[in-house]
This record gives sequence, structure tokens and C-alpha cells, in this order.
Amino acid sequence: MLNKKRTKSKGSNLVTWLMLSPAIFLLVVVSIYPFLWVFQYIMYDYNGFSKYFVGFDNIKRVFSDTLFWQSVIHTFEYAFLKLIFVMPLSLVTAVILSRKLRGSSLFRGIFFLPTIISSAVYCLIFYFIFAAYNGVLNSMLHTVGFIDKPIDWLGAPSTAMMAVVIVAIWGGFGNYMILFSSGLTSISEDVYESSKIDGANGVQTFFKITLPLLGPVLKVVLMLAITTALKDYQSIMVLTGGGPNNRTQVMFSYIYNLCFGNGTSELQIGYGAVLSVVAAIIVGIVTLIYLKISKKLDDIN
Repeated sequence: MLNKKRTKSKGSNLVTWLMLSPAIFLLVVVSIYPFLWVFQYIMYDYNGFSKYFVGFDNIKRVFSDTLFWQSVIHTFEYAFLKLIFVMPLSLVTAVILSRKLRGSSLFRGIFFLPTIISSAVYCLIFYFIFAAYNGVLNSMLHTVGFIDKPIDWLGAPSTAMMAVVIVAIWGGFGNYMILFSSGLTSISEDVYESSKIDGANGVQTFFKITLPLLGPVLKVVLMLAITTALKDYQSIMVLTGGGPNNRTQVMFSYIYNLCFGNGTSELQIGYGAVLSVVAAIIVGIVTLIYLKISKKLDDIN
């Protein structure tokens, strides 16, 4: 009898590993191997064709690279601005659409549409919207009398970061809305019926019932939003290329330019590999801090 149980257990474990094997293979090939690959160039000056051993010079350069540390500050600024707008907006929209109003499924699909469109495509559309001359936004504002002359939304340091953040919010808002909508379906309707009987209004229901019961989902979505915002750079590459005057240069756009070039400078793959590791450590530290804080909040509650 015991041997049969052991055989059955081994068979179920084999099936489990076979089902997990495609995901494990993709994780190793797409994530783990490329990350380990960068370590071979950390101590080399490599431009894609030839490499020269430089020892710890690349590592020493990190501490004196003011442009990189400026990009780190810009990354946190970009992430903060994105999160304070996209999270409340996606949550409130998910709550409204969960009321089963007429056309809610249609609006849910429309809001989710940017998630399935290539970021390069919709960023290019926004590039023409924000264009200083003949741009849709400037034309509309001039028509209603808000501005007298065109605003260079992407070319002025005072507006470039906010313009990039607006595009990021538009692109990521639908994804988080769907995640929140999935979490809302797990909340029983009986809870809302009881709150109505007790005389709770919409605001009280949201803060006293919806938000606490949505806590586990909110914690996961917020972690995904933080890590995504810290690693985001595609929209910046299309819209501003890190300009003007490096105002929108973030960590990974800076690393991208070093490793793949921007047409004006020689490739510096060795130094880019070092910065990739530093950037990964920064994102990892932020994630660990968030997980620790969220765990403490769970313990308090």
C-alpha cells in the first residue's frame, strides 16, 4: 500500500514538473541567462566587435557618472508621478465599471485596448499629438483660447516629463483596471447588500468595504506597478530619446543608449553591463522595501 502511494506521488510530481517545464524554460532563457550573460563583460571595454580587459575601471566609473545618477533620480520621479495618477484612476474606473452599467463591457474593452497595442505605435501617435507645430493638442488649446503660441511639450524641460508620464498613464491604466476588476469579482454581493441595509453611502462603501477586501489584490498590483514604472523606458525612447538636455533620461534608457547606441557615440557594452546590474539592484532594493512595508502593515491589521 505504501509503495503504491509513493509511486502515485512520484507520478504526480513528474506531471507537475512537465507542466511547469515550458515556463521554467522561458524563465531561464529570457530572464536568467541574459542577466548572467552581462557579467562576462563587466571588466571589459567592449564595443560589440573587440573587447579589452579594464579591470575595475567600469565599476569605478559608476560612482563618478553624474549623468547616470541623474537618470536614477528621473526614474524615481517618473515612477512616482505615474503611480499617484494611474493607480487611483484604474481603481476608481474598475469600481465604476463593476456596477454592471449599460455599456460597461464596451468601455472596459476600450480602456484595455492600449495594453494590446504596441507601445511604439501609440507613443508615435502621441508624438504627433504633442508636436509643437501642427500638433493636435496645441491646435485644440489655441482654438479654445488657452494658449497664444504653440507649446513645445516634448522639447521643453518644464513639460517633457509630464508629457511622457501622461502617455505612460494612458498605456498602463487599462491593464491595472482589469486586474482590479478581477479582484472585485471575488467580493460577495451580500456584503454590499448588507451595507446598503445599514445605510452606507457610496463613499463609505468604497473605503470601508471595497478597499479593505481588495487589499491582497491591491498589494500585488501595486508591486507590479512599481517595478514596471522603474523599468519603463520604451515610451521615453520614442517620444524624447531622453531629452531635452537629459530631462527625461531614466536608468534603462541611459543603459540602452550605452549598449545599443544612439547614433552619436560609440557602443559601451561593458560599462552598460555594469549599470544593468546596478539598476537591477536598485529595483530589487525598492521591491524588498515595499514587500517589507506591506508585510508590516498586514501584521498591524
